[in-house]
Amino acid sequence: MTASRSVIATQAADFPRWFQDVIAKAELADNGPVRGTMVVRPYGYGIWELLQEAMNRRIKATGAQNAYFPLLIPESYLQREADHVEGFSPELAVVTHAGGKQLEEPAVVRPTSETVIGEYLAKWVQSYRDLPLLLNQWANVVRWELRPRLFLRTTEFLWQEGHSAHATAEDARAFATRILYDVYRATMVDVLAVPVVVGRKTRRERFAGAINTMTLEAMTGDGKALQMGTSHELGQNFAHAFDITYLSREGRRELAWTTSWGSSTRMVGGLIMVHGDDAGLRVPPAVAPVQVVVLAVKEEAIEAARRIGTELEEAGVRVTVDDRTDQPFGRRAVNWELKGVPIRIEVGPRDLDAGSATVVRRLRDSAKTAVDLSALTSTVVTALEADQAYLLDEATRRQADRITTVATIDEAIEAAADGWARLPYDVVGEEGEDRLGEAGITVRCLQRADGSLPLSDDEPGLVAFVARSY
Repeated sequence: MTASRSVIATQAADFPRWFQDVIAKAELADNGPVRGTMVVRPYGYGIWELLQEAMNRRIKATGAQNAYFPLLIPESYLQREADHVEGFSPELAVVTHAGGKQLEEPAVVRPTSETVIGEYLAKWVQSYRDLPLLLNQWANVVRWELRPRLFLRTTEFLWQEGHSAHATAEDARAFATRILYDVYRATMVDVLAVPVVVGRKTRRERFAGAINTMTLEAMTGDGKALQMGTSHELGQNFAHAFDITYLSREGRRELAWTTSWGSSTRMVGGLIMVHGDDAGLRVPPAVAPVQVVVLAVKEEAIEAARRIGTELEEAGVRVTVDDRTDQPFGRRAVNWELKGVPIRIEVGPRDLDAGSATVVRRLRDSAKTAVDLSALTSTVVTALEADQAYLLDEATRRQADRITTVATIDEAIEAAADGWARLPYDVVGEEGEDRLGEAGITVRCLQRADGSLPLSDDEPGLVAFVARSY
């Protein structure tokens, strides 16, 4: 039986309320004691850990190495790159007192680490032999949010931020693009089962201090856009500011070209908003902390449930056995459905008498099937693989259905009421961005007509994707 939809708000009635209900009922996170902060609960952190592991493997495959840089950054570092400090100034948290005394120089709680890492790139890069230098760190950052929302915009959040230095602009661009596709897009699509539109940000939406920002945009269940990750070409802006230079093969002192790239716990918010339904969360098997829950219906089925759990665990399945038969079975089933566990196996006396167990696939609208115990493990493993693909196919179809090709700004505003609009960028321009902004809509990204990345905002024939966003 499918869980009662009265436990949480419906998406159609109140999508933001539904989102908050799912986070609370699925025990993903809670609000922290300081406004805008977030406590990530074990189940939510389990999703983040699996996502982090999958992405970390892809980052290391590019040749990048993990490091760690300080949380506190001298305020003077941010002042060195004018666009950077201007872009982040409204979001900064600044420490002015410590140890009972006023600090000689205030320290900024990192909003991002281009400045402090730039300082050390300048120290570590001496020769062309030191390039490329490819670094990544998993850390927390603080950006003072005026309108915080769990997993989407919080004052403190978890993320990875990568930074690299290169000998040429071409190498820097190629690496930033590789991160975009081989790390970010691959993780979103293959692990989160979230289809994304990949493109270039307009000048207005570009990262502060960058010469080019590339983005991945996902469509949420209510038709809005959610930026899932970005990769930036920083040109030589930070190299100028921090004197990141190297001795070339020809013996000349040259400025390096740098990049930065980041993704955060917002990806968990994207997972919720893309895959969730009116019964709660739906977690792709690849990042499900619990891929299968085995429920003992009654006490006499506990031993069999535990045996099934052991067999699944030995097959590499992440499994939990729920043998709390002192609690109502229906309530337990509803709670696991809210958490979005891909497969629920129900084991009761009648099932055992028949030599079977009942398999409930959460991602297929909780359809129930009796499966012979001898075939249970193979059936579950096959179902998990199929359901990972099912979620991606479902989200891809929904995205395609809700992107409307239009010809004018007025049509774009109308289409963005419950989806995205796609239109020629030369119809938009800066004036069009102003009009869209007045309607609460932004240009999410630019592509060439064939879907590839443009090298410049000024290329002819570019296509703009516009939408309301989180």
